[in-house]
Amino acid sequence: MLREEECITLAHGSGGQAMQQLIEQYFVAAFDNAELALMEDQAQLPLASLNGAGDRLSFATDSFVVDPLEFPGGDIGKLAVCGTVNDVAMAGAIPRYLSCSFIIEEGLPLATLERIVASMARTAREAGVQIVTGDTKVVHRGACDKLFINTSGIGVVPGDRQLGARHIQPEDRVIVSGTVGDHGAAILQARGELALSGELQSDCQPLNGLVEAMLAAGPVRALRDATRGGVAAVANEMASVAQVSIELEEAALPLHPEVRGVSEILGLDPLLMANEGKLIAVVPPQHCDAILAAMQAHPAGREAAVIGTVAAAPAGQVSVVGLFGGSRLLPMPVGEQLPRIC
Repeated sequence: MLREEECITLAHGSGGQAMQQLIEQYFVAAFDNAELALMEDQAQLPLASLNGAGDRLSFATDSFVVDPLEFPGGDIGKLAVCGTVNDVAMAGAIPRYLSCSFIIEEGLPLATLERIVASMARTAREAGVQIVTGDTKVVHRGACDKLFINTSGIGVVPGDRQLGARHIQPEDRVIVSGTVGDHGAAILQARGELALSGELQSDCQPLNGLVEAMLAAGPVRALRDATRGGVAAVANEMASVAQVSIELEEAALPLHPEVRGVSEILGLDPLLMANEGKLIAVVPPQHCDAILAAMQAHPAGREAAVIGTVAAAPAGQVSVVGLFGGSRLLPMPVGEQLPRIC
């Protein structure tokens, strides 16, 4: 059993010496940048460098709750950085700065917190962003499930980039950046509730580098990262906004054999399963091959594939052509296939 000094206590959220030591030892030391080191209640960001990179800001925020906190391929800290970096990047923005807030349950081992913060720092460096401000709260045992993290992010959108579902047109192609359902299946296996074999890994990763490679290869109509609700949710959102029809091909969908097996055993639909490092892109047909090649040349898009086509009607509808040729509607997901997934 861990001693009290090896765990988070209510004193770590009191605003006093214990909290100051926690922030300096775990957060400031790990995130290590000049703005955070000032220990102010806000970050002051240079406008000149932002203005020089673009004419708009992309701003996103998200909260992360996952069980278990650490899983094959990632942890809640990596998830928090990747999730917000990817949300910012889906506008074609170059992510620059993040904030992070921690809600920590009394009794969380300090060693666990240290690993998660170190993971956040590594992922931020990989994505080329700085964590420049944050907040810490400690709550009584039972008031939250070990650790919740909120991150917000700012990125700069270059003036020539206009991405969004409203730009989607009939005949456009739908591309997924790699195998789907990896995160959902990995979390399910990590919980140990089922006797699942195999080496399932979450796909949790920053996608901003992949987005830059795609945009250098050709024009992109719209981007969306397929997190909760998976490909199904993204396709339905895009079809609804653009008032077009999207037809997906089940045979073209890239799937790891382990994910396919889990889906078949448990009756789960991979199109609805969560991802944390995959994006859906809609691109003009004449530029599809060049963009796909650029994706497949990037580490985050090696298994990218064209999985669908856009049509004019019926507006707002998504369908899937099955392995044997039949077609079925793919509605917006209702409820959750799996709880506490991201």
